[in-house]
Amino acid sequence: MIKRGSGILLHITSLPSPYGIGTFGKDAYEFVDFLERAGQKYWQILPLGMTSYGDSPYQSFSSYAGNPYFIDLDLLVDEGILDKEELSDMEFVGDETQVDYERIFLDRIPFLRLIYNRIKKDIGQEILKFKENNIDWIDDYSLYMAVKTNFNLKSWQDWDEDIRLRKPEAIKYYKDNFQDEINFWIYVQYEFFKQWNRLKKYANNRGIKIIGDIPIYVAEDSADIWANSDLFLLDDDNRPLKVAGCPPDAFSETGQLWGNPIYNWEVMEEKGFKWWVKRIEGNYKLYDIVRIDHFRGFESYWEVPYGEKTAVNGEWIKGPGMKLFNVIKRELGDIHVIAEDLGFLTQEVLDFREESGYPGMKVLQFAFDAREESDHLPHSYDANCVVYTGTHDNDTANGWFENADEDDVKYAAQYLNLNEKEGYNWGFIRGAWSSVGNVAIAQMQDFLGLGTEARMNIPSTLGGNWLWRLKKGELTGDLADKIYRMTKLYGR
Repeated sequence: MIKRGSGILLHITSLPSPYGIGTFGKDAYEFVDFLERAGQKYWQILPLGMTSYGDSPYQSFSSYAGNPYFIDLDLLVDEGILDKEELSDMEFVGDETQVDYERIFLDRIPFLRLIYNRIKKDIGQEILKFKENNIDWIDDYSLYMAVKTNFNLKSWQDWDEDIRLRKPEAIKYYKDNFQDEINFWIYVQYEFFKQWNRLKKYANNRGIKIIGDIPIYVAEDSADIWANSDLFLLDDDNRPLKVAGCPPDAFSETGQLWGNPIYNWEVMEEKGFKWWVKRIEGNYKLYDIVRIDHFRGFESYWEVPYGEKTAVNGEWIKGPGMKLFNVIKRELGDIHVIAEDLGFLTQEVLDFREESGYPGMKVLQFAFDAREESDHLPHSYDANCVVYTGTHDNDTANGWFENADEDDVKYAAQYLNLNEKEGYNWGFIRGAWSSVGNVAIAQMQDFLGLGTEARMNIPSTLGGNWLWRLKKGELTGDLADKIYRMTKLYGR
C-alpha cells in the first residue's frame, strides 16, 4: 500500500524556462525544493514520451523513449558542451504562460543535431553502454526515427512498402546507410535519461517520489507497433482493424475516439505477456509509482471499427484481466501502481481492481452531482485510494466552480463548508487533504487559484491543449508554507 502523503500534479512542459517549454533544468530542481518546503511526498507528471501531431503526451512515438524537448540546454553549457552565447537564438520571446510547440519543433531537433555532431567522437563508449542497458527497445526506436526522418516525418504507414513491412533487406539497407542518423537518436535518448535520472535522484534524496503515467495504448505512429505488429489487431497489410476509445459519457456525447490500435491479447498471452512486462519494467525505472491510464480497459475495453468518425459505434470486449497482472506481479514483484479507474465502472471492473490490490482514483469534481450520491464523495472512501481535486482532463477547481451547474456548486459548498475568505480552491484542496485516502493530489493550478484559462486538456478536442505553464516567481515561499501547514494539519 502506498504511504499516506500528498503531492502536486505538474507536468514537465509546465515548468518555467527561457526556452519556451519546461525542461529538466534549474526550474525543475527549484520545483523539487518547493515541494520539499511544502511538505509534499509526491510529484506527479504526465507521460514523458516524445509528442507528435496534437502535442498530446498520450500519443508518443515510443512507449520507452523520452521527449527531446525536455533536455535542458543550460545543463549542456554547464558540462562545457555549449557556450551560453549559442543559446541566444533559442530563447523564447512571447507568452510565457503557454508552450509554443511549433517554434520548439522547428528549433530544438536541429540544435540537438549540432550538439551531437560536435561531441559524437568523444562519447562513443558512453553511448555504447547506454545502448546495451536499453537493448530491449533502443534499436527499434532509433531505426524507426531514422527512417521517419528520411520520409519527412511521415507516419510509418506512409513509408515505402518494403520498410513499412520490415522486409529484412530493407532493414539491412537502412541500418547500413543511416548509421549516423540512428546514432543521433540514440544520443538524444542518452542525454534525456542522463538528465532525468539526475533530477529524479535529487527528488528522491529529498523524500519526494515521482508518480509517472503510462497510457494503456500506444500510438499508431510508433516504433512499438511498427516493430511488433503481431501484437496488435492489424490486417495483412498492417493497417488497423479496430481502434480504442471510450463510449459517450459526461466528457463527450459522442464518446472519445482515441484511434490507437487495439492489442491482440490472444497473441500477447501466447507470448507470456512479455511485451507488457518489459513495458512496465521500463517505466518503473523512470518512476517510483506508476499510474496506469484507463486501467478498466484491462477488464473490458471499448473497441471501435477503424475508420469511424466517432466512438459511438463501438462495443465492449473482454480484456486479459488478472491473467496479465498475475504475470506482472510474478515477474516484477511488489511494484507501486495506481489504477486509473474512472469512467463507466461495472461490478466486474470494481472486482478486478479490488483483486489487483492497486489503489483506484477519486476525483472531487465528480463528487458533487446534486441529483444523486457519488462514490467520489469523501465519506465513501477507503484508505486504499488516491484523491484528486481534478486530473489533467478536468477543469481547474476554480474553473469548475465557475462553470458547473449551480446546484452542484451549492452542494459542494455545503458538503465542504466552503467560504470565499478561504477561497473555494483551497476548500477543495482541504477536502482532498482531510480525507482518509492514502494519497491526495492537486494540480498546481489549484494551489495558484487559477481559472479555466489554465486548464491543461479538454478531452476529445484537438489543438489548444497541453499549453499551460507556470510563470517565473509564482512558486513563492509563502505559498509553500501555506501548503505545508495544511499538509501537516491532516497528517500527510
